Amino acid sequence: MRKLARVLVLALVLAGAAVVVPGVAAASATEGYCGISWGSTPKVADDAGSGFVRSARAGRHQCFDRVVFDVDKDAGGFHVAYVDDVRLDGSGAVLPVPGGARLQVTLHNRAYDDAGNATYDNKKVDVAGYRTLRSVVYGNSFEGDTTFGVGVRARLPFRVFTLGNRVVLDVAHRWS
Repeated sequence: MRKLARVLVLALVLAGAAVVVPGVAAASATEGYCGISWGSTPKVADDAGSGFVRSARAGRHQCFDRVVFDVDKDAGGFHVAYVDDVRLDGSGAVLPVPGGARLQVTLHNRAYDDAGNATYDNKKVDVAGYRTLRSVVYGNSFEGDTTFGVGVRARLPFRVFTLGNRVVLDVAHRWS
């Protein structure tokens, strides 16, 4: 009888643990790595921008790597998505973008002024030693949109937002 009592107590303890453990797992799945719950689906904002693309730069953070696209006035919208090949607007030519996965970044700001002069400084964005970023490559500016390719280590969660005269792209270091 004692053995049966022990088995029943053990079964109740394990049943209680089974109820608690899924609740904990669900909470951490919602929260994600560093609180990140961005996903890897396309991010789109359709606003037209009045400013010109001036530069691009990168930064490192504890949980993600960041690319900032600077615009001289108001940043417009964007379309950012993982693609097999980054394609240039107008020609459709493939833009070589080193990395295990590629994000096509289309900014709804042009990189030329009213006289047709280039406004983007086209300096190389140095991402050597970054945990997630592998390359940031300028493509072209065509009919008011400017294309960049961002190479990353793998297909990882990302977010995009505007902040005044900047379009910011954050790519997480890992999934949850």
